[in-house]
Amino acid sequence: MRNRTYTHSDVLTIGVRDGWADPETDPTRIDWRARQASAAIPFAVVDGRPVNPCEKTAVSRGRNELGHWGEALAADALVSVSDPSGRRWILMVERADGHGWALPGGHVDPGEHPTAAAARELEEETGLALPASYFSAGMPRYVPDPRASDEAWMVTVLSTAHLGRFDRLDFPRVAGADDARRAEWVPASSYNVLVAVLVEVYGGQVFPAHVGMLRTMLGVAR
Repeated sequence: MRNRTYTHSDVLTIGVRDGWADPETDPTRIDWRARQASAAIPFAVVDGRPVNPCEKTAVSRGRNELGHWGEALAADALVSVSDPSGRRWILMVERADGHGWALPGGHVDPGEHPTAAAARELEEETGLALPASYFSAGMPRYVPDPRASDEAWMVTVLSTAHLGRFDRLDFPRVAGADDARRAEWVPASSYNVLVAVLVEVYGGQVFPAHVGMLRTMLGVAR
C-alpha cells in the first residue's frame, strides 16, 4: 500500500540509544549537503526530504525499519571455498531478525574502507577472521532491502574472497554470533542450488536484499 507513513518503534528507542539510528525525527532539519556529497549513489532532496534514487517502496514517509535518513552504506562479504570435486560453497548467515539467510555484512563505519568493514563484520557474525587484504571490493550497488522506505535505503559494497580447496571436514570453522543466529557453508555451484539447499536443509530463504546480488555473482544454471 502506497502513501504510508511508518517508522518502527525500535528505530526511535533502541536505535537512538545504541547509536545506529538518527535521533532527528524530522528530515527537513538535516543538513543534506554533506550527506549528498558523501553518498555512494547520488540522490535528490525535495522540500527537505531525501528521495530513494532507485525504487518506490510501500512506505513513502518515514524510515520503516532503517535507522538513518537517506542512504546507509553497508559492506557484505562473499567468502567461498571449493570442495575436492571443485564445487563451490559460500558462507551464509541466518539473520537474527527473521529476514532470512544472507551474506555476512553490516554498516560501514565513518572513515572505514568497505573491505575493512566486510572483514570486521565477517569475524563478528561468523568468527572467521580474514585480513581486509584478502578481499576484492566491487562497486557500490543499491539493494532492495525489505526494511527500506522512500526516505531511507541501503547501498552496499560487495567484497569477495576465495579461500581455496578443502576437504569437507576441513572447511574453516564458523559459528553464528552478533546479528547472526547461525553461520553455515552452503553449496552454491549456482544461485538455484543455493536456494534449493536453503529450503531443503535449513527451511530458509535468501534475504530479499541479497537475491539480485547473489544471482549475478553465482549464476542461475544448475
